[in-house]
Amino acid sequence: MPETLSKITSIVTETISQHSQIVDRLLTDTEFIKSVYQSAMLIAESLELGGKLMLFGNGGSAADAQHIAAEFVNRFQMDRIPLPAIALTTDSSIITSIGNDFGFDQIFKKQIMALAKKYDVAFGISTSGKSKNVIDALYWASDNQIQTVGLFGSLPIKEGQYCFYSCYSHSIIILSSYTARVQEMHIMVGHIICDIVERLLFEKDHALCF
Repeated sequence: MPETLSKITSIVTETISQHSQIVDRLLTDTEFIKSVYQSAMLIAESLELGGKLMLFGNGGSAADAQHIAAEFVNRFQMDRIPLPAIALTTDSSIITSIGNDFGFDQIFKKQIMALAKKYDVAFGISTSGKSKNVIDALYWASDNQIQTVGLFGSLPIKEGQYCFYSCYSHSIIILSSYTARVQEMHIMVGHIICDIVERLLFEKDHALCF
């Protein structure tokens, strides 16, 4: 038992240490902080203009998309009016019909083609930074004047370069070789964005003005 406890303790401390190291790095990463702020500003402006937030990703990122959408529609920390956000990962009939007829790579792109309007924001999440269905949806949105936010886990190669060149796009990148640590940072970023947007739209003193 003592040996087992020692091994478990080692796993726990190693995991927390990895998490802490990434957080410490992000605390002084001005580009990361700037990208989070700009993404939150973009979303707040979109919602104020009557747009909606469309979130999507695969696996754990699908769960994050649904989690963040719920924070917007219901509440994060403030009791306020619901904000329009939808996760494109929840309608099994749409997802399976598109996947069956056109392929899995099209499941988010076709939904954005159907639903996106002026002032909307497409928010794609990819732990690897290379999920083709996420990248394709962001490409289409950007090419069709729908503003985008990409939340990635490592610098996307080729597919993701548009994030840095398109005036419609913002990208937030968590550099780590540990998938679980990236996912932990992603939901933290989602919560930070929710917090900033609520403050921008509903704080009475307008401390964070546009």
